[in-house]
Order: sequence, then structure tokens, then C-alpha cells
Amino acid sequence: MAVRPVRIYGDPVLRKKAREITGVDDTVRALIADMRETMHAYNGVGLAANQVGVLQRVLVVDVPVDDEKRERHALINPVIDRRTGSEIGEEGCLSIPGVYDDVKRAKSVRVRALDERGAPVEITAEGYLARALQHEVDHLDGVLFVDRLSLLKRQFLRHRLDALARGERPDAAAPPAASGGTI
Repeated sequence: MAVRPVRIYGDPVLRKKAREITGVDDTVRALIADMRETMHAYNGVGLAANQVGVLQRVLVVDVPVDDEKRERHALINPVIDRRTGSEIGEEGCLSIPGVYDDVKRAKSVRVRALDERGAPVEITAEGYLARALQHEVDHLDGVLFVDRLSLLKRQFLRHRLDALARGERPDAAAPPAASGGTI
């Protein structure tokens, strides 16, 4: 296992759609192990493969449910096939350090995917787990959470985003998202 560098806003790989995986093997499982280690090293609760420069449809999440329980998943080729309700919640992103804002997402989702053994899985999620899954699937499609903000909010953030794209790190020490970590 290894901690991989997280790609930062402006890196073209973040805007590319990840490719489906045709077979789950030890290489994919090693990627998942690296992604978990990277996510924890960066104090995140979710990570998509393209955030570490790999254009494959893989994501990991480790979301707190309460003080004692966490939801941990590694999903290969995830597809959100049902979305219900909506809610607004604060999001941040390991690839956009120091930027946090409210994003409207489905309150509940159903995700179908393969697990790290290659077995089909179905997850019905609500709240923070649903938000994290939607955020990471967006990454796999080349969509960033700032793309889901209003034009006015994106214009307000333009200076910070442009600085990140130039390789500058403006105030990356902002407080973590109120919901328990950076997606």
C-alpha cells in the first residue's frame, strides 16, 4: 500500500471520464488499497481513482454514520440508478483544498457496482453517505462539486480556483466540512 498524491484543481485528469473496469484483479485491489490509504492520509471520507491520476471507475468511501459506526465501501463501476428527494449540505474536496460550499444533492440514492472481489453489490444510502457517493461518482464522470454551484458562487470562487489551477495553495487550512470530513 502507498499514499498517492491527490491531483489538484486544474489537473486535466480531474475533468476526464473514467473508464469501466472489465475485470477485478490484484491490480485493481492494490489500487483500492492505495486509495484507502491515501484517503485516510489526507483526512478524507471519499476518493475517486481519477483524483490519484487513474482513469478507472473505482471509488472508496469511509463515512461516519454516528460516533461509533462508519460506512466503508470500495466500489467498482458504480452506477447511481435511483435518486430521491433533495437536500443541501456543505461539501469540500481533497482536489479543491480550502474551498467549501453548499451543494444540492439527492437525499437518497441507490448505487449498483462491484465490490473488490468482483461481486455485484447494491447500496441504498441516505444523508452523508448518499452525498459522498454522489460526489465520488461525479468525479468519475469528470464533474467537480464546484460545477454544481450557481454561476454567481462560481464567479465568487474564481480567484481561488484560478490560484489552485496555477499551483498556488490559498488557505488550505480552512476548517473541515461540518459533516465530518472532506469528500
